[in-house]
Amino acid sequence: MMEEFMLPCMNKSLLGVECFGCGGQRAVLLFFQGNFTEAFYMYPAIYPILLLLAFLVFNLFFKFRKDFQVKIGLIIFAGIVMAVNYGYKMYEFIQLTN
Repeated sequence: MMEEFMLPCMNKSLLGVECFGCGGQRAVLLFFQGNFTEAFYMYPAIYPILLLLAFLVFNLFFKFRKDFQVKIGLIIFAGIVMAVNYGYKMYEFIQLTN
């Protein structure tokens, strides 16, 4: 039911190649339905991103020293997971097209 309201990936529909965020919406939906393993397989960066968002909300109410470094570290970690996931997807895409 919620799948009807998801935004299509313009990169995939126009170019036929997935983007860095492909699978993110479906992973969030799976996560909130309690399908945690499936959410990870759909989009592995979901957990670093959710951890970052949880920390940002926590940091709104509780400030402490070095919170900026923690934010930057979580952003870098999420970015690395996204890049590795994208590289893996592109490797599989290239293998399928050969």
